[in-house]
This record gives sequence, C-alpha cells and structure tokens, in this order.
Amino acid sequence: MRGIDFSSWQSVLSTLVALALVTLIGVGIRLLAMATIQQRRERANRQINERLRVLIAAYKTLGGSFTGDLAVDPTHLRDLRRRREEEGIPAADLGDGSDRTRRMRDAVEAALSDIILLGTEVQVRLAATAARELVAGRQVHTHELVVSLRDFIRQALDLDPVPTALEIPMQGPSRPGGAGVGGGKGKGGADGERGGGGGNRGGGAAGGGGGAAMGMGMGLGGVAGAGMGAADGADGTEDHGSGK
Repeated sequence: MRGIDFSSWQSVLSTLVALALVTLIGVGIRLLAMATIQQRRERANRQINERLRVLIAAYKTLGGSFTGDLAVDPTHLRDLRRRREEEGIPAADLGDGSDRTRRMRDAVEAALSDIILLGTEVQVRLAATAARELVAGRQVHTHELVVSLRDFIRQALDLDPVPTALEIPMQGPSRPGGAGVGGGKGKGGADGERGGGGGNRGGGAAGGGGGAAMGMGMGLGGVAGAGMGAADGADGTEDHGSGK
C-alpha cells in the first residue's frame, strides 16, 4: 500500500498498470505450471493404460485355458521333422496338432517378451525363467506368472483382491483356433456369382448390339424399298406419257 500513489491521475494509472502487469505475470506462471502438470499426468496415464493393455493381453494369452494340456511345447517344426525321420514316418505327415502347438508357442513367446518389457520385477523374473525353459527345449507351465499378472492388474484397476479361500483351477495358454475354409469357399462363390453377373451383362450388351444391327438393317431395307418404289413410279409415269 505504501507504493500506491493517488496524488494524481498519472500516478493512479501507472499504479493500475503495474498491478495488472504483476497479476498477468502471476496468472501466466500459474497457467504454465498447471499445463505442465496436466501434460505429465496425461503422459503418465497413457503409459499406465498402455502397460495395462499389454499386460492384460499377455494374461489372456498365458491364462486363457483351464482344461486340456496346459503346458507349452517348445518343439519346432524342424525338430518334428527330424523326429519323424528318425521314427521312419514321412515328414509331410505332421498333422494339424503340430501347427496348433507351434502357434501356441509363438503366442506365448510374444507374451513373455511383452512381460519382460513392461512387467514388474517378479513378473520379469518369472517370464525370464519361462523363456529359459523354452530355449532349453523343456515344457513350461505359466500358471504362476498368470497369478502374478492377475493380482497386479486387479490392484492397478482398484479391484478387490481374489479371495484366498477361492480355489481357481490351474490356468494355461490359450489354444488358438483353426482357420475355417468356409470363408474361402464363400468368397469364391461370390466371385463366381459376380463373374456370372458380368457374363449376363455381356450377353445383354451383345443382345442389344444385335437388336440395334437388325433395326439398322430393317431401316436400310425400308429406305431401299422406298427408293425402288419411287423409281417404279417414275417409270410408270414415263410409260403412261409415252402411251399418250
């Protein structure tokens, strides 16, 4: 208050301008700080959401099955062929089950890679252990890693923990479904129908062209007939005149 001078209107105006400038600077600093904090929060939220999305996908891949063979078979196609050759079985007769096993193994390896990248320390340790077992050619069970993922995801989403008294069956990797052949047949049928439709359109166009040609021929015939009739009429008139 001591710096405020109301002795003249010039001093009052300069005082008001100074106060407005100070207020504007203070508001600008506050808005800049709020924008910076908001950007950091948004970036952190995006990181958390992306991390949860990847870990949830890994959980579904590693723990999507409750029945059947819940172990991951690390056998590759070359190993199957070598085994079949040693047993005297043709290498071409591998069957659909081997392809399904390989697709399951590939999905599990991708999920383990994501967990090593974005998982917690415990999850990274479990995923690394499972990866080493796969490299060594031994079958791997992922139930312990699935439990760790489930607890972490529920905690990150502020959900109640799973009751300890609740017995959940052992979980294993999701079994990929086989691709159906009906879609290809349906597509081929649709292409055939489209081809047939094109043929019909071609036939219609050909028919239209033929009709137009016939119409032109008939028109030319009519013109020729009219010309011949006119010529006959002229000859008759000349004959009649000569007869006179």
